[in-house]
Amino acid sequence: MLLKQSGHTDEMRGFWLLLVLVAAAYADERLFIGDQVIRVDAETEEQIQLLQALETQEEWEMDFWLHPVSTDLPVDIRVPLSSLGAVTQFLDSHDIHYSVLINNLQDLLDEERAEMQENQMNERSTKSFNFGAYHRLETIYSWMDTLVAQYPNLVSKQQIGESYENRPMYVLKFSTGGKKRPAIWIDTGIHSREWVSQATGVWTANKIATDYGTDASLTSLLNTMDIYMLLLANPDGYAYTHSNDRMWRKTRAVNSGSMCRGVDPNRNWDAGFGGPGASRNPCSDSYHGPSAHSAIEVKNVVNLIKSHGNFKSFISVHAYSQLLMYPYGYTCGSVPHKSELDAVGRAAVQKLTSLYGTRYKVGSICNIIYQASGGSIDWSYNMGIKYSYAFELRDTGRYGFILPANQIIPTATETWLALKHLMEYVRDHPY
Repeated sequence: MLLKQSGHTDEMRGFWLLLVLVAAAYADERLFIGDQVIRVDAETEEQIQLLQALETQEEWEMDFWLHPVSTDLPVDIRVPLSSLGAVTQFLDSHDIHYSVLINNLQDLLDEERAEMQENQMNERSTKSFNFGAYHRLETIYSWMDTLVAQYPNLVSKQQIGESYENRPMYVLKFSTGGKKRPAIWIDTGIHSREWVSQATGVWTANKIATDYGTDASLTSLLNTMDIYMLLLANPDGYAYTHSNDRMWRKTRAVNSGSMCRGVDPNRNWDAGFGGPGASRNPCSDSYHGPSAHSAIEVKNVVNLIKSHGNFKSFISVHAYSQLLMYPYGYTCGSVPHKSELDAVGRAAVQKLTSLYGTRYKVGSICNIIYQASGGSIDWSYNMGIKYSYAFELRDTGRYGFILPANQIIPTATETWLALKHLMEYVRDHPY
C-alpha cells in the first residue's frame, strides 16, 4: 500500500508540476478566451455616428479591426467576453445589424500556436525553412543570413539602426552593383499583428533571389535598379505578438506620463502629422506619438531614404482588406499623379486577380478606407517618390489578422504578380 501511495503521490506531483509549467508559459501572455470578432453593417449615417461614439467608449475595451467610416464599408470589432452583453445590447437597441465572424478568438490563437510549434519541430529535424509558416523574429533574422550566404553576389544585409528595445533593424539589399542606383523600397510588418505581411515579405525576398538570372524581366530590373526590403519594420512589436499579446499593433516605446506603451508607426510620419485618423491618446492603437518621426523605427527608415536620395518607388505591405492604395491618407484631395497611380494600381491588381481570382479595390487611402494622417506613403510621395503604394493583403474579414498559415504562400504568390508589375512599370518609366 505504501508503494502504491508513493506512486500515486509522484503522479500527482507530476500533474501539478505540469500545471505550474503551463501556467508559467501563459503567465505574461494576454488571453482572449471568449472574445468575439463581430462584423457590424451600418445602414445609415446616424448608425455610423453611433459606432464612432462607441469606438471612444474605453470602458468596454473593444478593438476595432475595421473602423466605422461609411455605410459602404463593414466594421469589424473584437469584443472582450466581459463586454459582449453590453455591446450587443447597444447594437440591438439601435437596430444595428451585426454577425459573428470569430466566435472564440482564443481557439484560433491556440490553433495558430500549435501549428507554429509543430513547424518548429519539423524545421529542426529537416533543417529547412518553411515559407508557408509563421516564424518568430529570431528565426527570420537567421534565415536572412542564410539567404545572404546563398546569394552573396546579389543579396546583402544592412543594419539601418536599432529599435526602441535595441533590436537591430535590417534591410535586405538586392543589387548587382553600383552606388545609389535608382531603387525600390518595400517594407512589411509595420503593424506587428499583421503576420501575413511579414511572411509575405520573407517569401518575396526569397523569390527575388531565386528568380534572378532565370526570370528575364526581374533580371533586367535588377541589372538597372536595386531593391531594398525591410521585412520587420516594427521588430519590438512583432516579438511582443509572439511573447505576450498576439493583437499588439504598435511599437513598444514608453510614453512619458502614461502607463500605455507604444506609438502607431504608421501615424508617426511627417505627412499631415497629428491630423484626422490619428489619436493623441497614448492608449490608442492609432496613437501618433509626441512628434513626427519620434518613433526610432520610423526615424531609421527616414534617415536611409533621405541619405540614399534615389528611391523611385516606396511600397508598404499591410493586412487586411484586399486593397491597393496610393496617397493621400491625411487629406481626401487628389495627388497630382492620381490618374497615373490609379491606372498602374489597377493593372497591378489585374495581375494579382489573374492567379486565384482574389478581388482587390484600388484608390487613394482616404477614399477607399479612411482618412489617416502621418502615414508612410504620404510622406514618401511628398518626398518626391511618385510611385508610392500600400497593400492591404488577405483577407476581407473571415480571419482578419489571424489568417491561417496555409494562406501565406497563395497570398504571397498572387501579391508577387502585382509587385512585379509595379516594379517593372517603375523601371520602364524613370522620372
